[in-house]
Amino acid sequence: MTYCVGLLLDAGLVMVGDTRTNAGVDNIATFRKLQVFEARGERVIAVATAGNLAVTQAVVNHMLEGLPSADGDLRTLFTVGSMFELAQFAGEAVRTVRERDGEALKEDGGGFECTLLLGGQIGTRRLRLFMVYRAGNFLEATEDTPFLQIGEHKYGKPIIDRAIDFHTPLPQALKIALISMDSTIRSNLAVGLPVDAMVLPRDRLATSVNTRITEADGYFAHVRDAWSSALREAHRSIPDPPYGS
Repeated sequence: MTYCVGLLLDAGLVMVGDTRTNAGVDNIATFRKLQVFEARGERVIAVATAGNLAVTQAVVNHMLEGLPSADGDLRTLFTVGSMFELAQFAGEAVRTVRERDGEALKEDGGGFECTLLLGGQIGTRRLRLFMVYRAGNFLEATEDTPFLQIGEHKYGKPIIDRAIDFHTPLPQALKIALISMDSTIRSNLAVGLPVDAMVLPRDRLATSVNTRITEADGYFAHVRDAWSSALREAHRSIPDPPYGS
């Protein structure tokens, strides 16, 4: 499994994703789930995936290598004209893979599991963040709900719920996303380091952060220790319940 989160904010976009795949306790591997495609000054697109690895890799490859349009032109994530068109295109790629592999997966006892986060900006069009479901349909993050999560999101969601709003500055948002990731890693063995992170300032058309965080990363280690200490101090500072003797 995996955990990926996208935060669409007034100042820009933050996306973080882990890299662990788990096909049993004796078959754990590392695969990139958050990929950033950057043509500086023209477009920056981030794609995060969760689900069946073979399915999600096939979907992303279709988006890179292209699908024909009605007039025969080949469309890729580098040629679509807007983020909304990209979400439609990604949904089409999902359905293409489903039509080809869905029945075979079902006969083999597996399921067609595929969810994507698509975030970024193309040209002068606005910065947007979408979630694409396994049916190929999608929804969009808004100012009221400025974050989307895929994969094992339940452990990290309470932190995002309490700490993020549309006006959260980008450095704080990245910090909160990493705390959310650490909380998920601590509670779910199917999620693990390394973690990929990107930050895209609004209207910049170039990432300010595009990095991989490993066990050796000093800042992430500090986040882990500081958050654990803060939680212990917080619950100790709350009075004991007045119930019973």
